[in-house]
Amino acid sequence: MTAETEVIVVGGGPAGLTAALNLARARRRVLVVDGNRPRHAATLKAHGFLTRDGVPPSELRRLGREEVEGYESGRVTFAQVDAIGVEGDGFRVRGRGVRGAPDVDELAQTVVLATGVTEAMPAIPSLRAYYGTQLHSCVECDGNEKAGEPLALIGETADLAERALLLTQWTDDLIVFTNGVAPVSDDEERALARLGVRVERRPIDDVVGERGVMTGVRLADGTVVPRAGGFVRPVWSPALGFADALDLDRDSDGYLLTDAQGRTSTPGVYAAGETRAPGPQQLVVAAGSGAVVAAAVNRDLIGIAVDGVAVL
Repeated sequence: MTAETEVIVVGGGPAGLTAALNLARARRRVLVVDGNRPRHAATLKAHGFLTRDGVPPSELRRLGREEVEGYESGRVTFAQVDAIGVEGDGFRVRGRGVRGAPDVDELAQTVVLATGVTEAMPAIPSLRAYYGTQLHSCVECDGNEKAGEPLALIGETADLAERALLLTQWTDDLIVFTNGVAPVSDDEERALARLGVRVERRPIDDVVGERGVMTGVRLADGTVVPRAGGFVRPVWSPALGFADALDLDRDSDGYLLTDAQGRTSTPGVYAAGETRAPGPQQLVVAAGSGAVVAAAVNRDLIGIAVDGVAVL
């Protein structure tokens, strides 16, 4: 196969850009194709990233793109990938250009999937109006900034009690709102009660506030429970519809199954960041995943086997 590009990275978040940066530094001809629809677009500050604590995620991505393109062999373009298929000894990636960028139709020896996840929120009308400011989804990322406040934890999933336990590190005034859906067991409710956490099982009508600042949670019966902010538990799904033709192995939640270096079940296809099991994670963890995958891609392109024996 003859292709100008050795590696196409699909997804321009921390995982994809870190993979691309390390590959460009290894003098690999790498192209990042980013759909420019980050799930953390509403987040004002990212935390826990060494030397970048508090940086806006949009700024982190901008800096990352500039660093990749600072190397002669690194390119970044904005396109929504529609399909990836096997062609010859490599892969063809097709996508529709966004933000004025041209459409993509490129061949590459190797593909790195780093498109992350999409998230579905509980069906609460005004929830997104406060998402990224008073309401967040990552406890480890934003718990410290909510320390000591009267908080809500809103969700409909089976891990809600676990998330509530994490939040007790930062506040002693927490109410778990199940929206009449989340299966918090009686044992879990008793355990939370011993820590001063109340479980509110009544359905939610809406999140309320004044002048853009959240003030409480209004229940379906009209009761307003005062809250200064809190956390919501979305339902996450890997954004991988464009890769169906590759027939990659996935877990029961749809996340890609890989080895420790990010190799998928299809040779030449790798996964980095939230696209692979177990799914959503902090930005710094996703970036680390990208670095690990880049090292594996480079070694495999050279022809170094997993056990360290060169393939001659």
